[in-house]
Amino acid sequence: MGKAKELGALEVSRITRRGMNFVGGVAGLGLNVNGCGSRSWIFRARIAGVRRDMGLGGYPDVTLAQARELARTARGKIRTGVDPIEEARSARSALIAARMSAVTFSKAVTQYLEAHEAGWRNPKHRQQWENTLTTYAGPKIGQMLVRDIELPHVLSVLEPIWREKTETASRLRGRMESVLDWATARGYRLGLNPARWKGHLDKLLPAPGRISKTDHHRSLPYQNMPTFYAQLCQQEGTGAKALQFVILTAARSGEVRGATWDEFDLAAGKWTIPADRMKAKKEHRVALSAQAVALLKVQQEFRVNEFVFPSSKEDSMLSDMTLTAVLRRMKVDAVPHGFRSTFRNWAAEKTEYPREIAELALAHTVGSEVERAYLRTDMFEKRRSLMQDWADFVGGVGAQG
Repeated sequence: MGKAKELGALEVSRITRRGMNFVGGVAGLGLNVNGCGSRSWIFRARIAGVRRDMGLGGYPDVTLAQARELARTARGKIRTGVDPIEEARSARSALIAARMSAVTFSKAVTQYLEAHEAGWRNPKHRQQWENTLTTYAGPKIGQMLVRDIELPHVLSVLEPIWREKTETASRLRGRMESVLDWATARGYRLGLNPARWKGHLDKLLPAPGRISKTDHHRSLPYQNMPTFYAQLCQQEGTGAKALQFVILTAARSGEVRGATWDEFDLAAGKWTIPADRMKAKKEHRVALSAQAVALLKVQQEFRVNEFVFPSSKEDSMLSDMTLTAVLRRMKVDAVPHGFRSTFRNWAAEKTEYPREIAELALAHTVGSEVERAYLRTDMFEKRRSLMQDWADFVGGVGAQG
């Protein structure tokens, strides 16, 4: 390859001969014309003893002066032992990788929820995740790339609500941690999760249990239950029926409101609540009394969708205020959750059932970790007797004051 004559810009503009046309000024720089007449700059050089061609861009988008400067830079790198072609290829790969990992937190939330779609047994559970992350994290870090989210950004989301809305903030932290863990697994970010609790945020934020306000739910004395329950049975509406079921099963309001027909085996008198609907995230079996089964059979006659106690809104469950509204109409100073306390007090003071049976009926954790490891039964049949006695009591069968 001899030394080419150095052409000017006007001469270069007139080049039409197909193939490689060397333009001089920098050894190896040429304008390549293909069969369609398109022209592009090529820098030809020997790299590690091998002839290589390096594209510098199309003409006239890249001018003659720019092409010569790019060629001089490339030749200078060759002299220092750097392969400019491989360097450019690596840069392009890095750019593509960067673009592929350019996922915002809001997009990561959407993709995380979609990826776990099959695992959301209750649509409302998925909606709660989305609402929490969108409401609290979205305005602060929603448009940030997940790879850029660090501790200060996480704290900017959590600190404003950590003391005032502790339970919500604690759930939000866990959900942010899950999304960021997912983003790491997908290759969208590197490093430790800035939303992790143990050994990290627990050093910066007070433990939720230390700042959560203890809320003793208002409840009725168990002595008043037979009279109250008789009055409740006179109330109309799905809310009243759901409240009856809350009392008969000593379950949480949310567990009853979200109950679906596929969770029940009426012939066996059993209600199996899946783990994702339980506070402790552990499946719980409820022994149904004869009264509870009878109530369910009545509800079954008017079944309209999957929910046992459906809302008037299509394909949705009752709101958390529906049961409270029943008590307000009856002018009863109690809340639905308080009936769990009423049940527990009755079991302790009026029955001989062991403490563990009553605690298991409430889906509470019983015993130490070691004891639980050896206790392989949930004492279901013993709990069946307890729940039948409770249903008899609130129904006025041999009620004692």
